[in-house]
Amino acid sequence: MTLNADSTYEVFAVRYSTRTATRSELFHGYPLYGEPDADTPFDYFFWVARNASRTVVIDCGYEATVGVRRKRPLTITPADALAEFGIAVADVPQLIVTHAHFDHIGNVPDFSAAEIIMSRSELDFWRGAYGQRLQFKAFVEPNEVEHLVSAAEAGRVTAIGTQHSPAPGIETVVVGGHTPGQAVVIVSTADGPCVLASDAVHLYEEIERDRPFHVASDLLGMYRAFDQLREMLESPGAVLVPGHDPEVMRRFPAASGNLSDLAVRIK
Repeated sequence: MTLNADSTYEVFAVRYSTRTATRSELFHGYPLYGEPDADTPFDYFFWVARNASRTVVIDCGYEATVGVRRKRPLTITPADALAEFGIAVADVPQLIVTHAHFDHIGNVPDFSAAEIIMSRSELDFWRGAYGQRLQFKAFVEPNEVEHLVSAAEAGRVTAIGTQHSPAPGIETVVVGGHTPGQAVVIVSTADGPCVLASDAVHLYEEIERDRPFHVASDLLGMYRAFDQLREMLESPGAVLVPGHDPEVMRRFPAASGNLSDLAVRIK
């Protein structure tokens, strides 16, 4: 991607919720590692890429009542967090959906003016028969999937293949594994590419120690996604941002203002 002032961005990770999980809950086949179980924090993020020309939001968190029912209450609503950036959620022009699990699409209706960008394979899976099987549907909210389907029927969804650039300096790559159409987003910054892995990598440990997450539509595909991400990280200045790791809040500097405890500036 050719870099210029219009195609480089600031990138922020916004933590909108957190909970305590266990290692055996998070890692696929955890007993194979021969390690004791332990509690571990697990954060929930969405991401913002912006420059003087545009703002792109990547995923949009879950809705407050869903968080209460699933025992992971919100720290802040995504809409309120965006307002702290001076961004009105109803004015966001583009929303990239990396996959359709409940913690990534719960507030789609708030983005009433946005073009929604997501993989065609992801959209087709969740509106098909196999998406209704228990081991898959446990991680979605049916009404939220319907919001996506309705947006698609209204012509607001750009359903992409394996690779797509929704704006200069932003590239969406479909890697699969976690879900059939799981995507990652590569954002150009002045310091190099920012690889927003979303749930292709929930925790740094997954890719650093080759340990897949416990939810995978395709385990082999998840390993392949790790390899794809490793190749992306070979680019000069590239940095990886996983989807749920509390370490994100420690590895990067805090955002300014009222979001200093809830957001970090990646690049």
